[in-house]
Amino acid sequence: MLEMLQDTSKDIIVRWLWMPCQLKIETNICSGEYDGIILVSGSTPGSDEPEPFKTVLYTAAQIDAALGVIGAVLPINLLAKRLIYSPTGPLNMDYHDVRSFAEAATKGIKRALKAGVKCPLLVLLPDDRFENVELVTLLGALEGLYVPLEVREIGPDRCYKACQLGVWSPICSKKLQGIVKLASALESGRYVARDIGKYGAHSLWQLTTIGISIIFAIAFQRFILYRGADPERMTPLRVEEYLAELFCGSNVSMQVISDQDTLLQEYPLFACVNRAASVIPRHAGRIIFLTYEPPACLETILIVGKGVTYDTGGTDIKCQGIMFGMSRDKCGAAACAGFMQVVNLLQPPTIKVVVALCVVRNSIGENSYVADEVITAKSGARIRVGNTDAEGRMAMADALFYLKEMALCSVNPHLFTIATLTGHAVLTAGLGYSIAMDNAVARLTSNAEKLQASGEVVGDPFEISRIRREDFLTHQGRAEGDNILQALNQLSSKIPRGHQGPAAFLIKASGLDKHGNESKEPLKYCHLDIAGSAGDFPVQPTGSPILALAKMFLFDKIETKNP
Repeated sequence: MLEMLQDTSKDIIVRWLWMPCQLKIETNICSGEYDGIILVSGSTPGSDEPEPFKTVLYTAAQIDAALGVIGAVLPINLLAKRLIYSPTGPLNMDYHDVRSFAEAATKGIKRALKAGVKCPLLVLLPDDRFENVELVTLLGALEGLYVPLEVREIGPDRCYKACQLGVWSPICSKKLQGIVKLASALESGRYVARDIGKYGAHSLWQLTTIGISIIFAIAFQRFILYRGADPERMTPLRVEEYLAELFCGSNVSMQVISDQDTLLQEYPLFACVNRAASVIPRHAGRIIFLTYEPPACLETILIVGKGVTYDTGGTDIKCQGIMFGMSRDKCGAAACAGFMQVVNLLQPPTIKVVVALCVVRNSIGENSYVADEVITAKSGARIRVGNTDAEGRMAMADALFYLKEMALCSVNPHLFTIATLTGHAVLTAGLGYSIAMDNAVARLTSNAEKLQASGEVVGDPFEISRIRREDFLTHQGRAEGDNILQALNQLSSKIPRGHQGPAAFLIKASGLDKHGNESKEPLKYCHLDIAGSAGDFPVQPTGSPILALAKMFLFDKIETKNP
């Protein structure tokens, strides 16, 4: 999968199979290998840039007052000939954050491609106002080079927008090498998350162009049979196949539970959601466990991801056009898989990571689960269904129970759930923001605040909400014979505290309520609602919260210098 940084006589190259292009560290700004140079800056044009950019920008600014806001394509006396200047625009340091650089880099890449640039060179400039600005700028450029899966399938000439991205910076070479290595791992994870969150199984053309001719016939069959709409191309079965290929021979082990009887006995809430879909083999749900074991464990990260490949709402069917885009309801599981790819590549020496992807389709059929049913969870709690469109919490609760049991015998465990769970989260935080909700144990360690601070410096922002007594009362059983009410029969966006309630449900349904601060075995748990940050259809998935989690748990645990 990975060729680590290779030191040659002229350059340092990073190649990842699961990347939008090859990255090359360029030491010579005058190289004739490039046909366009992209410069991202947060300063007044012609003020702080190194030469020869400073003179070019200063001259252009004399005749274009909008240069520092909208940028331009300018001639430059280098072999690349073109300078694509992509400014952040004026920054108010009271409110702006490092995302401005990622956005400017993405915009710069797209402008360069429109100008006809085939082999771009990205200039990474430091900025003392923002931590990790070079890393975030590079990630923004890579985001702009991602090619959606259905475009990659058109033909080999459409697989890449640029076959190579050069990176030049005035910062020291060792620091730049570390940034490029880290950015490559992070982008590889986001690449995986985008593929799973948005599209289908691995591309026919990507497979053939990397020279794996032996599987051409199999790939062609997949291409013919599964080139339909997104929900059909990334069914639960296809998610499994994609991950099996991704992690084959890697540092990550994979276990799949797809036997319907086993699911019914061990994951009854998941099986309940899966009932209608289970009769169609390609739609049948599965729980996929991915595990990374470090050489020595000092910390354990356990994550459950919601992977609803299509959400019809079930018998509480979505109507009035809101079913459109519901193939994105798997972005929680997609982010988990992407985070695991980052772990796979960076190989943290002391952190064990286990993720459970709850991949299921919330279908409609004669075997659908319905409101008023009472299902006994693996924790023993009796759950009364209030609304079949609240399927995400049902799909995750039993897997959370199992990871909770694993946490009890793990070293320094941290439990998370990640889900595109509620419209209320979008209304509360707005698009582009995830919401973190700690249980009482995690709150004592300021877990959400640490995650928020981590996300802030890598452009993956969080808001924080608190789980309170009213949230547990909302899910208290209403009738004799049930312990927990799964959901109120209303849209979350119309319910007070509509995004906190599901976190309380997950705590109760998984048995985590027995592991609070006053218990003998307290466990840290945090629910992440990424409905606002995952990326609405048809915009490509963002991969959030991969960057924030990686910053919080991995950055300080790995060696990013050139090996």
